[in-house]
Amino acid sequence: MFTKILIANRGEIACRIMRTARRMGIKTVAVYSDADANARHVRLADEAIWIGAAPARESYLEGGRIVTAALATGAQAIHPGYGFLSENAAFAEQCIAAGIVFIGPPASAINAMGSKSAAKTLMERANVPLTPGYHGEQQDAEFLREQAQRIGFPVLLKASSGGGGKGMRIVTESDLFSEALASCKREAAASFGDDKVLVEKYLIRPRHIEIQVFADQFGNCVSIFERDCSVQRRHQKVLEEAPAPGMAAERRAEMGRAAVDAAKAVGYVGAGTVEFIVAPDGNFYFMEMNTRLQVEHPVTEMITGLDLVEWQLRVAAGEPLPMRQGDIGICGHALEARIYAEDPSKGFLPSIGKLQHLAPPVENQNVRVDTGVEEGDVISQYYDPMICKLIVWDVDRDAALARMLAALHSFRVVGVSNNIEFLTRLVGSRSFANADLDTGLIEREGEHLLATSIDPNPEIWVLLALHEVLHDRRKNEAAIGVGSPWNINDGWRLNANGCSSITLSHDESNKRLVVEYLREAYKISVDGLEYSVTGTLDNDGNVVAVVNGKRSNAIVNMGTSYSRYVFLPESRWHFTTDEGISHDGDTAGASGALTAPMPGKISAILAEVGKKLERGAPLLVLEAMKMEHSINAPAAGTVKAFRYEVGDQVGDGDQLIDFEVTS
Repeated sequence: MFTKILIANRGEIACRIMRTARRMGIKTVAVYSDADANARHVRLADEAIWIGAAPARESYLEGGRIVTAALATGAQAIHPGYGFLSENAAFAEQCIAAGIVFIGPPASAINAMGSKSAAKTLMERANVPLTPGYHGEQQDAEFLREQAQRIGFPVLLKASSGGGGKGMRIVTESDLFSEALASCKREAAASFGDDKVLVEKYLIRPRHIEIQVFADQFGNCVSIFERDCSVQRRHQKVLEEAPAPGMAAERRAEMGRAAVDAAKAVGYVGAGTVEFIVAPDGNFYFMEMNTRLQVEHPVTEMITGLDLVEWQLRVAAGEPLPMRQGDIGICGHALEARIYAEDPSKGFLPSIGKLQHLAPPVENQNVRVDTGVEEGDVISQYYDPMICKLIVWDVDRDAALARMLAALHSFRVVGVSNNIEFLTRLVGSRSFANADLDTGLIEREGEHLLATSIDPNPEIWVLLALHEVLHDRRKNEAAIGVGSPWNINDGWRLNANGCSSITLSHDESNKRLVVEYLREAYKISVDGLEYSVTGTLDNDGNVVAVVNGKRSNAIVNMGTSYSRYVFLPESRWHFTTDEGISHDGDTAGASGALTAPMPGKISAILAEVGKKLERGAPLLVLEAMKMEHSINAPAAGTVKAFRYEVGDQVGDGDQLIDFEVTS
């Protein structure tokens, strides 16, 4: 067995490989770019080597630098993870030429499966079922149109060297073929340097099921069962599960044999995945083979109890497969959700920035979190914006679904947009719960899955107002001491109940809440309704509130001085507050410089310097995190100066405005 390996990757998969290596007593070497100098995978490794600038083409795709790093550190093998160089035959050969073991299949197998058309020719010879289509070298546009007409519309155009959903077009009729072909070829050439395409029959409402295979250097090959990856967005997998719902034992065995035949046809060694498209009638057809470890491999590990990275290391070190086909079994059901820093309401645009707060569910035998980041880390513009993979296991699918929903509800992220609410809706949708799965599920139910959030009910506004009062009181007590009755900012008045006001905003809703301080409670008014409120706040932001006799628990995270993130057991809300608490109309502390609640760009200036303004008047608009935030007058007064102009970038806490309160 190896004593030291280098991991030619970053993020979640690098950390995951290190976990197994450490358990096996194998030292690890990380590589990193400028952007990853303080990344989690660097912190976890025994050694770390800088390999270049932030763009992947100048670092993680520089095979020569990675091999040099392995030689310099005495690493005996290189694990490529997935992505980057994991399916690069030239890199595999480069490793072997340097006397370093490539923890993956032979370069010949990578080459054989790297071209979809060549792979399908091989599969046809091995009697692996293929989707009706044309997979040859002839690329004349009119010839390809004739092949499409022969197959029958709709057809799917696919880049021969493609992957990740790029270079794919669905064509529903002959008149649309030429334009779709030209577009597909342009994208294929730009993405893969090869504009060859193949034409296949497009199946309506198919499932995407893949088989995990493993082979050693002695000709042994096994199927480690299937994963259902049907839930996709733009051909990118979103949710995966194992085993596939409704899979009969006979069909499982049949697909497993076909996958093993596919692997043997190319002399495969190591971990690989044979992907099939499955028609509604149950017939299955070979799509492609991924010659690496898959992102979704944890669900297979959860239902089998195996460590596939350990298998990779043992096979690469020349050992036989640890188990035979008949010794591998299935126990329970597992689901994986990919948590991304992205904004579903904005077309799933990536969201970059600092993870100001990151609290995943607690890991145990039912819940696993594979991640490459921790609180305080930055989601970079240079790489995939994955925060983590959330994997759950339970005794059956219904129990696993409940486990996943509970885990998503408890997951808290502040600092970047994320897809947790989208995933929660997806897992809780009727189609997914009933295992009515196909590759068009998300598109078909997009209106529900991508619905804009409704306004919080009044109790949530009241709960946050209580948080503001309790936080304000604790802050003052910390500053001046609990024993000083004259300075505690708790609203006490000699001859009447003290009152405070709090202005809160959620999306486009703005509310002014009035808090009356009673002897042992608070009376909070919003939208003309009054609520009797008591509660407590601890140092971790946990609020226990009793609103009109109803008890609620929430966690409130203060993302910045203006932002509030409210996490309830089954919902999450983002609020902003422009001014904090104003006691009985006091304006003390309102003058001076108004600051940016987060990094952003000044998109509009709405007030004139020196003009008298009322409390709440809009002063400027800050564009941040793909949203607009209005900065308003904290009291009646005038703007003395704006410190930035439209278009200027500002940082979190930067002084934006000099404001003078009217006495």
